[in-house]
Amino acid sequence: MAMLFLLLLFSSSLISGFTYGAKHEKEYCAMYDICGARSDGKVLNCPFPTSSVKPDDYFSAKIQSLCPAISGNVCCTETQFDTLRAQVQQAIPLLVGCPACLRNFLNLFCELSCSPNQSLFINVTSTSEVNGNLTVDGIAYYVTDDFGERLYDSCKDVKFGTMNTRAIDFVGGGANNFKEWFAFIGQKAPPGFPGSPYEIDFKSTIPDSSKMVPMNVSAYTCGDTSLGCSCGDCPLAPACSSSEPPSPPKKESCMVRIGPLKVKCLDFSVAILYIILVFAFLGWASLNRKRERRAAASKEPLLSSMDEVEADSTEIQKDGKVPRLINRFQLDGVQGHMSSFYRNYGKWVARNPTLVLCSSVAVVLVLCIGLICFKVETRPEKLWVGPGSKAAEEKHFFDSHLAPFYRIEQLILATLPDSKNDKRHSIVTDENIQLLFEIQKKVDGIRADYSGSVVSLTDICLKPLGDDCATQSLLQYFKMDPENYDDYGGVEHAEYCFQHYTTADTCMSAFKAPLDPSTALGGFSGNNYSEASAFVVTYPVNNAIDEAGNGKSVAWEKAFIRLVEEELLPMVQSSNLTLSYSSESSIEEELKRESTADIITIAVSYVVMFAYVSVTLGDASRLSTFFLSSKVLLGLSGVVLVMLSVLGSVGFFSAVGVKSTLIIMEVIPFLVLAVGVDNMCILVHAVKRQSIELPIEERISNALHEVGPSITLASLSEILAFAVGSFIPMPACRVFSMFAALAVLLDFLLQVTAFVALIAFDCRRAEDNRIDCFPCIKVPSPGGSNEGINQRRPGLLARYMKEVHAPILGLWAVKIVVIAIFVAFALASVALCPRIESGLEQQVVLPRDSYLQGYFNNISEYLRIGPPLYFVVKDYNYSLESRHTNQLCSISQCDSNSLLNEVSRASLVPESSYIAKPAASWLDDFLVWLSPEAFGCCRKFMNGTYCPPDDQPPCCSPDEFSCGYGGVCKDCTTCFRHSDLVNDRPSTVQFREKLPWFLDALPSSDCAKGGHGAYTSSVDLNGYKNGVIRASEFRTYHTPVNKQGDYVNALRAAREFSSRISDSLKIEIFPYSVFYIFFEQYLDIWRIALINIAIALGAIFIVCLVITSSFWCSAIILLVLVMIVVDLMGVMAILDIQLNAVSVVNLIMSIGIAVEFCVHIAHAFLVSHGDRGQRAKEALSTMGASVFSGITLTKLVGVIVLFFARSEVFVVSALSLCAFNSFCPFQGYKIAFCVLQVYYFQMYLALVIIGGAERVRSATKTCHHGNKMSFNFITPGLINMHNVIKNIAIHNYGKSSTTLLVFGKSVMQQPSGENSSRPGHLVQPVQFIYPCQDPSTFLIG
Repeated sequence: MAMLFLLLLFSSSLISGFTYGAKHEKEYCAMYDICGARSDGKVLNCPFPTSSVKPDDYFSAKIQSLCPAISGNVCCTETQFDTLRAQVQQAIPLLVGCPACLRNFLNLFCELSCSPNQSLFINVTSTSEVNGNLTVDGIAYYVTDDFGERLYDSCKDVKFGTMNTRAIDFVGGGANNFKEWFAFIGQKAPPGFPGSPYEIDFKSTIPDSSKMVPMNVSAYTCGDTSLGCSCGDCPLAPACSSSEPPSPPKKESCMVRIGPLKVKCLDFSVAILYIILVFAFLGWASLNRKRERRAAASKEPLLSSMDEVEADSTEIQKDGKVPRLINRFQLDGVQGHMSSFYRNYGKWVARNPTLVLCSSVAVVLVLCIGLICFKVETRPEKLWVGPGSKAAEEKHFFDSHLAPFYRIEQLILATLPDSKNDKRHSIVTDENIQLLFEIQKKVDGIRADYSGSVVSLTDICLKPLGDDCATQSLLQYFKMDPENYDDYGGVEHAEYCFQHYTTADTCMSAFKAPLDPSTALGGFSGNNYSEASAFVVTYPVNNAIDEAGNGKSVAWEKAFIRLVEEELLPMVQSSNLTLSYSSESSIEEELKRESTADIITIAVSYVVMFAYVSVTLGDASRLSTFFLSSKVLLGLSGVVLVMLSVLGSVGFFSAVGVKSTLIIMEVIPFLVLAVGVDNMCILVHAVKRQSIELPIEERISNALHEVGPSITLASLSEILAFAVGSFIPMPACRVFSMFAALAVLLDFLLQVTAFVALIAFDCRRAEDNRIDCFPCIKVPSPGGSNEGINQRRPGLLARYMKEVHAPILGLWAVKIVVIAIFVAFALASVALCPRIESGLEQQVVLPRDSYLQGYFNNISEYLRIGPPLYFVVKDYNYSLESRHTNQLCSISQCDSNSLLNEVSRASLVPESSYIAKPAASWLDDFLVWLSPEAFGCCRKFMNGTYCPPDDQPPCCSPDEFSCGYGGVCKDCTTCFRHSDLVNDRPSTVQFREKLPWFLDALPSSDCAKGGHGAYTSSVDLNGYKNGVIRASEFRTYHTPVNKQGDYVNALRAAREFSSRISDSLKIEIFPYSVFYIFFEQYLDIWRIALINIAIALGAIFIVCLVITSSFWCSAIILLVLVMIVVDLMGVMAILDIQLNAVSVVNLIMSIGIAVEFCVHIAHAFLVSHGDRGQRAKEALSTMGASVFSGITLTKLVGVIVLFFARSEVFVVSALSLCAFNSFCPFQGYKIAFCVLQVYYFQMYLALVIIGGAERVRSATKTCHHGNKMSFNFITPGLINMHNVIKNIAIHNYGKSSTTLLVFGKSVMQQPSGENSSRPGHLVQPVQFIYPCQDPSTFLIG
């Protein structure tokens, strides 16, 4: 295959001789016949001038077949012509796709070798003696610049598909103009090296005294209609002028100029919107304050009576020994039924705690039995690719019809940066190459055990052209043999091969194919390979569709990684180099390791949470009673319940056959943060707020009545939010969401069953003076009484909320500032959201100490070649009647808008198409291989069987230094004459018969177009004899992709390109690359994210609306949730957290968690009494403290622990949730005041609780005939409260319109002892029912 790329050889051996002092006139030769040969076998011409010779008819016909421009006399013998023909046949397969280029190229050497006017443009400049004969050693060849330019222009864009590059890279050394091309051809090559055996000096200027005339035979343009080239080989052809290469898209975002500054339109719009909103809000607030003051002045008598009632109530509350007043009204609808249910349920649980605890835990333990079937999915394609994925279907089609992409084992050796300028030195040195040989020796020596058999690299490696592995390494320039290093010239030979890897025979790899230096080197710019700072060694290994078929490969890969870690890494580091490495199974193995990487972190998270819960659940009492008032055992029990809920969820799904994923490791800490600890704190604090003088049953009943609905609402919202995540197509995140939703449900059920029972046990323990953690030990009551234990003073946080936080937030100026700040946060986040990039860096899903972290970093830094890209064609109809062939190919007579022409055109704008090179086309090469011009390719014996090229067995023995042209193949003929083809296209039968020949043909010097190796797996031959090829592929490369956005954009561009071509050609075509299956999800990740967030928000809104029966309350909760999510996305943009399935799940999860901040405070506000300010103050004093301590601090403590996790996924989640915890508490507290502002226009009547200094003007629920508005009170001020309500009704509707009906049982409990003089209090609710007078009546307070 080496000589095949060297078309220059013909230039050396086909030149005819001539001597000094020769005549320069027509019909006269400068050189004639062959007079000797060099030591390497290359022939040398005779420098003897002579008149041109008339050939016989047979010889003349032979000349005409190759050189139609030469007729009559010639200046070459038949032997010289046969040498010429044998040499140019190496170039014909490369250039025949563009007939104009091939004709011009042949004319150059036909004129030089056989022209009858040879002496007019050739002059011998030096001679040498070989075996006593004088031979030509140097000539001057005069050629006009016009011919040179036309020749170069016709050939410069011709493709060599097999190597995805230009043919000029092979025949011209990558020349950029005709002078460089001529200089490359004319170089005198040393013995053993390819090239001319003597110097050819191409000149265009004739000396004035000379009679010579430069050669200027007619040259064809590649756009010539008689010898037309394809658009891929000649973009400037007239037929291609209408198909201009696509221009790269202009990424110009909308900008607004403000003086010298340029601002994005979105940012400018957000700023303008914010200014408008702030001024509108300030104006509304000012008008609202004036209207409230006027309204307050007109209702003073009513307010006075209300103040008195409130004063009475306040006075009663000030006595610390009086039971705390509930003063809550009962809401109608779902919330009312829930409150009633929880009141009765709480009593039942408190009376039967053992039964409830044992039965609830038993149910969860039954679910945990499913853990016996627990399995973990670690295969990346099963974790990150959905079953309905288009990319997955395309991968399966590719693997089953063509061949799975080979497995990759890779080493990257790099130099260390200089300490002074941080610049890396070149790695191409003698010492480093010798080190590479040592490394290769150790890799070759790996012996892995697989089922009792020994596996080596040669057993599993990819071998496209023989018995040698297709290892991509710099050592291939030395045939992988260290003994060749000095013989070939060491580093100088390597640097020579960097520029001549396609032409020099000594640079050919051991597997008989050229090695592109960009695949073996890294860290260089442009084509400066000598400056490379890294060796990239790649071992392609055969791959199988099923896992069982890869057993040997996996065993070898494990041994390979062990060798690197134990031997190669110290060896490389001792040479002051770095080494990164990877195998095909590395990611899967590292994911398995990750399953245990963060066990300590998770355990620490539990310990920290347990410690915090134990402290926050306990009473802030005196040190002497700490061992009684602490809640360590209760907190530990609560954490155990959370763990049981997670295990129950995992057990259930394991039992039904759903494999767990490592991302479920997130569930454990986040469930503790999301639900478990929060509900524990809220429940315990609610019980602690009850009067200690009430029976335990009443305390628990009242606590559940108070917080049960909000806990249910928050938990149900969380469950729905998690469940929405199950719609995400990525399996890992979908399974995570399913496990999380069930775990949250189980945790909620355990909280309202088992944990409530545990609270009852703990209350009994405390009343019985038993020590926490050691309930069997009973101690005497401190100081002879339980006063220290029973006295319930508000905690520090509750006092802060009531005395500092709430009053400050109640100020109008503070309200305006708070709302303005958070609206600014939200709008700024909206402007930041477009900056969020989609993707998931590989490093994020791996442990931070994984060796793959450095490998992926080096991949981005050093690799200069992109992933392979295949355009797969389905159902290609190759029959002569079909147009498919011309619609796909890119050689002469192919359609200008064919697939391969379009790929070539797209490669001209790689910045937008992400296509680096024209495609390697088996179809183009097959048609060229069949062509009669490529007479050395498709040949047959007299019996019709395949005849290989003359330089292959059996035509040429492998032991022969050079092959002759006789022997067994002397009678071989080309497969077809032009008359056998139809418009140079084979018939259906010819195509069917010769395609297997082509795919089995080995490429060689005489025919570079053999398909074996390059196209062995490019065509699916199953069923092809019916005229349709089910699958075939055309290979090219993506541009280097280093960032996640590059991968996504490359996939999007390839799919858009294929879709456009498929629609144009009416042929099903799809792109395929190994990374598509993992990045497909990011094509519409924004749509998936927005849809799932919208569904989660919508579900929560509906749940809130159903339970609270208040549209405005639900709308405000929804608004705050939207602001929280937007703020969180803004933080993602600031912290460069990418949008992927993991972050989408976190966003949805944050919605569920944020509900707690909002719902509990909103619910507390709804059921509080007083005016708006007082209700907000009471909500923050009671529930605000619980929310902050039980939710905010709990999550913050747990999330901080995640910073120390070894998995980047935890760290990213921790950053997100830390930001989330920063926003949510303030948003949650702000909701109380947001509720006030919106409810100022319309509020549910049940919110109107009389009291306070300000008058509430809110429209409320419409009353209908027969409807009743009810209020439930547990208050010592029963008569006063009734009077207040009655006064309100009289004030608004007149005395005659109000009827008071009292239902319920009034049970007065008279205190005893020193407090016997205190008034009694109600322990049963009394219900006041006020029938509405008119359906259109609104009660205005």
